[in-house]
Amino acid sequence: MKDNRLHYPIKLMARVLNVSRAGYYAWLARGPSPRSLADAALKGKVRNAHDDSRGTYGPKRIQSELAAQGTEVGRDPIGRIRKEMGLRCKQKYKFKATTNSKHNLPTVPNLLNQEFSPETPGVGSRDFFSGLRFFSRFLE
Repeated sequence: MKDNRLHYPIKLMARVLNVSRAGYYAWLARGPSPRSLADAALKGKVRNAHDDSRGTYGPKRIQSELAAQGTEVGRDPIGRIRKEMGLRCKQKYKFKATTNSKHNLPTVPNLLNQEFSPETPGVGSRDFFSGLRFFSRFLE
């Protein structure tokens, strides 16, 4: 209603929205609620704790971080504020090995044996680069 008051009469908007004009004017004169004032003060602290942790802390750890700084606040308000601000923590995933070396399947022999400057022609990097030249003809 406040945004559209220049375009439409308050009486019409109040009737369409099914609210009283007196209620609208009382809301207009009322200041911000204590909760919104507390949230505004807490938003900066939550943002700082989030940035200090490089975005890895969730509500529990942010709560303990703020408690260490002297601000006692619950997890639920922190979670609500983080949601309003669009802050999400980065998930750390456990390393998972993708190579299974414990099998009896045949493997390709290691022709280089970690020797990257072979003395015999035809084995090693020279063949690799000549193969690249051969395939590059097809890519052109």
